[in-house]
Amino acid sequence: MASLSLPITLKNPRFFSSSPQNIFKTQPQTLVLTTKFKTCSIICSSSCTSISSSTTQQKQSNKQTHVSDNKREEKAEEEEEEKEVSLREIWREVQGCNNWEGQLDPMNNHLRREIIRYGEFAQACYDSFDFDPHSKYCGSCKYHPSDFFSNLDLHLHKGYTITRYLYATSNINLPNFFQKSKLSSIWSQHANWMGFVAVATDEEEVSRLGRRDIVIAWRGTVTYLEWIYDLKDILCSANFGDDPSIKIELGFHDLYTKKEDSCKFSSFSAREQVLAEVKRLIEYYGTEEEGHEISISVTGHSLGASLALVSAYDIAELNLNHVPENNYKVPITVFSFSGPRVGNLRFKERCDELGVKVLRVVNVHDKVPSVPGIFTNEKFQFQKYVEEKTSFPWSYAHVGVELALDHKKSPFLKPTKDLGCAHNLEALLHLVDGYHGKDEEAEKRFCLVTKRDIALVNKSCDFLRGEYHVPPCWRQDENKGMVKNGDGQWVLPDRPLLEPHGPEDIAHHLQQVLGKVNDDNFKPTTT
Repeated sequence: MASLSLPITLKNPRFFSSSPQNIFKTQPQTLVLTTKFKTCSIICSSSCTSISSSTTQQKQSNKQTHVSDNKREEKAEEEEEEKEVSLREIWREVQGCNNWEGQLDPMNNHLRREIIRYGEFAQACYDSFDFDPHSKYCGSCKYHPSDFFSNLDLHLHKGYTITRYLYATSNINLPNFFQKSKLSSIWSQHANWMGFVAVATDEEEVSRLGRRDIVIAWRGTVTYLEWIYDLKDILCSANFGDDPSIKIELGFHDLYTKKEDSCKFSSFSAREQVLAEVKRLIEYYGTEEEGHEISISVTGHSLGASLALVSAYDIAELNLNHVPENNYKVPITVFSFSGPRVGNLRFKERCDELGVKVLRVVNVHDKVPSVPGIFTNEKFQFQKYVEEKTSFPWSYAHVGVELALDHKKSPFLKPTKDLGCAHNLEALLHLVDGYHGKDEEAEKRFCLVTKRDIALVNKSCDFLRGEYHVPPCWRQDENKGMVKNGDGQWVLPDRPLLEPHGPEDIAHHLQQVLGKVNDDNFKPTTT
């Protein structure tokens, strides 16, 4: 693999976004940075530093040994990549059919890339959301579904087509989560955009994946943690099936099931919207002549991870992942990022019984995954007894397999007491890229495998070390979306008219899914 060299001054070091082997060769007044993209540690020597000749010789000897080791490591990794089977051959394992046994330690590279890819779907919900309270479109998506991915420059997701936007009513008790405009004339008084449903439609992408993938991506919270204080920590019966002992947190339940009849965007609940669309897509693609297998992948970060798990359970509980034509059960996988606990132990057990696979990616320093259920959770030995015998109302359990990462292992990130940094999704994807396993040697070796740009970490926080010269919270629209009109005045432009999905379209599929469910089933019973 070729080296990349460039001159830099001592006062202005510049580093690349992969985790490199940086070797500073001695030159008058100048350093030459040589980057080997497959290596990890940093070695530096300079004529500007006063050291003894014996120390210099020792450092040069160590440097040669290190470079030799790195070359052997590069060759081994390249040989491993050549032997690597294609994703289409192992996609079931990557989607968790064996609960990711043998894939996390050490990290399987296909799984690493898929975790990052589904994390980018969740991140796209943030990058496309209008947070500006001075915009009359605040709370909506900035882009039309047809050019959603191209506007976000997500070329890796070009094989997907968005088939439905998802909305939720903001008239529930989560004031720190919903965004509302300060203007009087706005796109909706009651709704917030919550995410999307997309499907792999490009045949090359379907071939690469080994199946036709349906993605459900839910919006959460970027770094702000105020919404946690809105949670009432009250369990309510989910009422998605026949077992009233299956319970989820009331705030998540309301967000998923509430609707506002007077609003054309939220006259159907987020639940009804997603169930109708999954039903439609399974019906459409389950009978296609090509006979591609189908997968359902649900993703979200923070509060969005909660909705991802609730919706995945709901789909499985209602058996919507069943293709009757060939008696095929569509696998459902949740890629959860920094998600809190959602339901009680019975909810966790039912997800396992239904075969819902959940991979929870967390930063060990993030506080959100530790709530709710601080006192009684899956770590409590007698949780099952407490739930069954006492109806204890604050008992929660995580679902699935945990991938625990530590931001202190990354040489790119600075120490910080900002809890928002530990909760940041871009930082979490950075940690996924550099993670190699739990053993002592792997933990010391933080190396960015996919060369994911480290500048993305600071997109909405201040987490990178100062020597990388990436400004904090750098992502924003050019001129904050302002443009000059024909009179030379700066204004926020109008956007194409937002069109909700026709009620007949949703109602048709809902009748098939929930035809036997009356309105009383949507009223939670709290404990």
